[in-house]
Amino acid sequence: MRTNPFPIAWKLLIVLATANTLQAYPELQKQIVKSSGRNVNCAMCHEHSDGPEGTAPGQIGHLTSAEQAELGRARAAFNPGGNVKSPILNAFGNHIINSLGKKQFLELKVTPAELADKLPQDSDLDKDGIPDAVELRTGTHPLIKSDGQPWLLFKANFAENFTQILLMLAATILGLWGLRHLLHGFDAATRSDVCDEYEESP
Repeated sequence: MRTNPFPIAWKLLIVLATANTLQAYPELQKQIVKSSGRNVNCAMCHEHSDGPEGTAPGQIGHLTSAEQAELGRARAAFNPGGNVKSPILNAFGNHIINSLGKKQFLELKVTPAELADKLPQDSDLDKDGIPDAVELRTGTHPLIKSDGQPWLLFKANFAENFTQILLMLAATILGLWGLRHLLHGFDAATRSDVCDEYEESP
């Protein structure tokens, strides 16, 4: 039985027709690699690590009709606050577009180093204590809680758990103090028993 090749051909045509407009903005990727020294791929902002072009899940050639319509709305969100969700972007990529708008984001292609400064400085999508803007500068993933510069993660975790750390430290000190006095008590009792035995011996 012969299958109709039209759906596949149609998807490939969409990919080819939109290749120039759907590229994953290599200027941003190059800037992050340059400033952080880390090898960052398209997965920082996109659903697929190879970017939007292709037919794999998270890429333009794999989208349903409803997802293509959502993509069109996201691409038309030129002003911030559009509250759109592009199916080819992850939560951080959509956060960028919703925060800045497509117009300002495209303008930043010329000066990609300024993108982190334009983002909301209090946003922390993965709740790891490191703002998304800082993660963008350092090349760590804003959606992966365990991915962050070790020192920044340590400071954030220390600040978050300061009360528990303080209580554990106090409990440890009190426990050691009590143990010291207990050992002194045992030592004193042992010495007393030895002295009593010495005095009782003929």
